[in-house]
Amino acid sequence: MVNLAFSIGDLNFKNPVLTASGTFGYGPEFDDFIDVSALGGIVVKGTTLEPREGNSYPRMAETPSGMLNAVGLQNKGIDYFEQNIYPRIKSYNTNIIVNVNGSTVEDYVALSARIDRLEMIPAIELNISCPNVKMGGMAFGTNLNSAREVTREVRKVYGKKLIVKLSPNVTSIVDFARVVEEEGADSISLINTLLGMAVDVRSMKPSLSTITGGLSGPAIKPVALRMVWQVANAVRIPVIGMGGIMNTSDALEFILAGASAVQIGTASFIDPQISLKILDGIQEYLLKKGFSDIKEITGYINKKA
Repeated sequence: MVNLAFSIGDLNFKNPVLTASGTFGYGPEFDDFIDVSALGGIVVKGTTLEPREGNSYPRMAETPSGMLNAVGLQNKGIDYFEQNIYPRIKSYNTNIIVNVNGSTVEDYVALSARIDRLEMIPAIELNISCPNVKMGGMAFGTNLNSAREVTREVRKVYGKKLIVKLSPNVTSIVDFARVVEEEGADSISLINTLLGMAVDVRSMKPSLSTITGGLSGPAIKPVALRMVWQVANAVRIPVIGMGGIMNTSDALEFILAGASAVQIGTASFIDPQISLKILDGIQEYLLKKGFSDIKEITGYINKKA
């Protein structure tokens, strides 16, 4: 057997395969398909302070080699999560990470402080791709000052592991990675979805009610891989890669490029067992190549360049 473990500071993960927020529900939705506790961790669906209805339909559309979504962070809010979801998932024998969202810095701070009190949640993933209502709707993750401020303020109230999820819709992803690291992020996850759109030529209307939405799936993998490689070479904290990972080979590309772990997203819609299949595939690859530890191949392309 090989050692698949990695860590974020003193938080240990049994293996490097996690699920991506928004694609895995809260976990119990997949209990009939896989042993959720066998994963390195699960990132539960985006959570906000208050309940959100999400955007109007249609809010999902298939595109060549991918899909667009504009769900709009539909969720029942932190009160519902604490009372109804947390009791159901806290017994999973894996790291449960909550994806945190807000419209203002104050939202992020208040929500993070609430989650900090939940004993069995060892980390949050700060989604800074949300629109900052005080900045005219510009996403926190596309403005360096906003990214710095929200990370700094959350760090003040959140004492556990802080993962910041970066938006790819920027000119220099490295600048944002360095800023959130400076402000206390323990890890960085990337990439969130790319901004895209589609038009239905039959109805002669946009395919999404919001016109634009987030593109995910195989189409974005080369962009995601490039950004993960750039960030992994620019920061000292662990990087978690995602974006178009559909199979073992895709996951290994991210690890070889410098990711300490990966998140599986859109692929779970196609095959609910894919995350564990990828985990098995990574172990088989290491055994075949003669490696005894996942860390031996993390960033391997840079070590041998």
